[in-house]
Amino acid sequence: ALERQLKNFPFKWVVLALDNDDKGRQASQNIFRLAHSGQEAYYVLSDDIGREQVPERLQERTVFIGPGQKAELENGAGRRLEIETYKSTDKGVAFLVTAEGRTIYHAGDLNNWVWEGEPEADNRRMSERFHRELGKLAGRHIDVAFMLIDPRQGNSFHLGMDDFMRRVGADVVFPMHFWGDFQAVGRFKALPAAEGYKDKIQEIRYEGQCFTV
Repeated sequence: ALERQLKNFPFKWVVLALDNDDKGRQASQNIFRLAHSGQEAYYVLSDDIGREQVPERLQERTVFIGPGQKAELENGAGRRLEIETYKSTDKGVAFLVTAEGRTIYHAGDLNNWVWEGEPEADNRRMSERFHRELGKLAGRHIDVAFMLIDPRQGNSFHLGMDDFMRRVGADVVFPMHFWGDFQAVGRFKALPAAEGYKDKIQEIRYEGQCFTV
């Protein structure tokens, strides 16, 4: 059914949404502004986002995808976009997208969620789940990645990013999920663990900053 939905998907812009909300996996209404502005936008959403969150007029432009799935979007004009998904260690999915010879990874909430004060066994199982998903990415060349550093994890805030860079890696990496603490990126790059790859980590200094890759 998913393949039928994606065949001849007449995309110009494709928005991949991993948004979550503590009140029921609500998709942020901000992602639909592109379509409201008159752009030819189409949406691929994690399948735990409620279908009712999609405006009625955009229902036909939206498909839902779960973890561990692969799909190919075709627009009937020779343009293809390949999507692979990975199971989050929290909610939703991570996306690996290949288009026009480039591969982009967006981790979503797929992270090594180790927390200070949690039982050691729970943190160990979390790390095992995270490493298992990263193993599925091993050997893939990723041009651009969006990966988490979360200051709420205290001294463990860097673990997910460090695991990703050592086990998978990417040419250019944008940190995310740092809750407005823009100095967290600099703190991460200053860690001895990041020495071998810190030049690949982009420093984000303010909201709305633009980059050319």
